[in-house]
Order: sequence, then structure tokens, then C-alpha cells
Amino acid sequence: MCLDNKQQMPRPVRYPYLQQVPFSEDQSHIQQSTAVIFNIQRFSVFDGPGVRTAVFFKGCNLRCRWCHNPESYEKRPQLAFDKQKCIGCGSCVENCPGGCLLPDPGRGLVYDRKNCRDCGSCTRGCYARALSRIGYEITAEELMEELLEELPYYRESGGGVTFSGGECMLQLDFLEEVLLRLKDKGIHTAVDTAGNVPFEDFERILPYTDLFLYDMKAFHEEVHRKLTGVSNERIKDNLVRLAQAGKDIRIRIPVVEELNASELPFMKRFLWDNGIRDIELLAYHRMGVGKGDLLLEPIVQESFRELGAEEMEEYNSSSDRAAHLLRG
Repeated sequence: MCLDNKQQMPRPVRYPYLQQVPFSEDQSHIQQSTAVIFNIQRFSVFDGPGVRTAVFFKGCNLRCRWCHNPESYEKRPQLAFDKQKCIGCGSCVENCPGGCLLPDPGRGLVYDRKNCRDCGSCTRGCYARALSRIGYEITAEELMEELLEELPYYRESGGGVTFSGGECMLQLDFLEEVLLRLKDKGIHTAVDTAGNVPFEDFERILPYTDLFLYDMKAFHEEVHRKLTGVSNERIKDNLVRLAQAGKDIRIRIPVVEELNASELPFMKRFLWDNGIRDIELLAYHRMGVGKGDLLLEPIVQESFRELGAEEMEEYNSSSDRAAHLLRG
């Protein structure tokens, strides 16, 4: 989203598919020092130390079967439609300059993605907020202005800013610039990444990143391919090199019982052997299933069993015991 300097940036809400924001007609190219993001979450306490602001980037080069942010797959903004909110006024159809939306008694709307200009005009007159746009363009300067609004909370709590996604490292020029600006202000920084980028990209941001929240999905490559669509050889190699560089790393492992629970001991053994002990197991949740359904280009997400706190504790303990047996 391109905004002139006189226009105030809207404050995104926790659930971005409910958000209505102004859009530029020109969406032809995302310039350096701008990025496409889909949410700014304030007062986050789960993405690093202290009270933090988490910035969620659009675009990801993994396709995890359990992804809880499927709206982040594509870098470009996307349309979301909540049929339950639609009042059938037809405003979206009238406002679309390309004729890409048609009313449908069953589905509510029929969407012609091929001819869509990504202009966002269709959302402007949606008084019921049934149709919204996920993702908008922001400059480094605009983002810094928002992030610095929370500076007293960072100072008081020892918090800072976390960059997540999607995969924030796919928009590296922007990420590097904002990290540098934050460090100039003495603000703690964290990068949440799946690590599927060249290590040269990590080297560019190492001086400005205090903490890496590093996602690990599986140990064995064939399992990782089945779960995410990509190899994990580069991911593991990057992690080892980060550890050798002496960076502060917290490993986050999503636990999906049906898919990767048996991989836990192997992941832990690998991490311990490389001197990494800060490991957090995250219980799978089904939030991504409903979010994928809201997109006008629906993403069909599989649904798996959610684990309770006691079950997660048992997986943590049992995988520790099994990992110890793998020594040597």
C-alpha cells in the first residue's frame, strides 16, 4: 500500500482479514525499503523477551501442512470474504473496475483472479466488512513510526520488536534496513525464520539481530519434504552456522502428533550436538483451517488433533529420554 506523507498509516488489528484500509491504485512493483506485511501485533509476549511488537510479513517458501498463517503464503495482497457477514448489497461488484467479482447465490461471490488488478477497490464500499484485503505495502519509515510508539513498553519490560511471517527474510532489503534503524535506537530485535534462505542473507542481518527464533519441523529430509514441500538440508546447515557464530538462538518446534512427533528425539539430539539447548515445543492449533477458508483463493488446510498441556509435557519429557539414547 502506497501512502503519501500526509496520510496517516492505519493501525492494523489482530485479525487482519477483518481490516479495512485505503489502497493505492498502483500495485505494480514493491520497491526497495518497502515491504508487504499483513499484521502488526502489539503487546506480544510469546515472540521473545519482554513486551514486544510482532511484524508479520507476506510471502513464504515453505508449505507446511499445518500452517496457522496460510494467508502469508503469497507476497502479494489477497482478498478475503466472510460470507456470514455479507448483506448482498452488491457494492463490491459495482466498485471492481475489472469486473472480477460476480454475485453467486451459493458461494456469495465468484472471483476472477486472472483479471484482478489487486487495486482493492472492491473492498472500499463493503459496509458490512465482509470483503477485506490481507496485506499492504509499508515503507521502513512508516513502520518505524509505528514501532517507536511502543518504545516505553520495550524499555520497561526488556522487550523489543520481532519480525515474523510468512518468512520475513524473503524481503531482506527492507528487513535489514529496519533492523539497523532499531539497533540505532537501542531496541532489542528478534527474527522468526524457517531458515530456508542462503546463509549470505543471514550474514547481512547478523550484526543487527539479537535473537533468532528458528523454526524446526523435522530432522529427516524425506519427512521434511512431505511436511513442507522442501528439503531441510540448507535449513540445518544454516542453523549450525548460526550456532557457530555465537548467535542467541531459540528453537521452536511445532508438534503435530500425526506428522512429526516421532521426529522429536532426532531433532533434539541434533540440536544438543550443536550446542543448542533453548528448545520450545509448540502445540498445533487449528486456527489456520478457518483462515485459509476465508480467502477468495481458498487454501485447503488439513486438520489435526490438538494436544493439551499435559500431553505436550509428556512429549517433551519422552523425547528428551529418547534423544539421550541416540548418543553415539
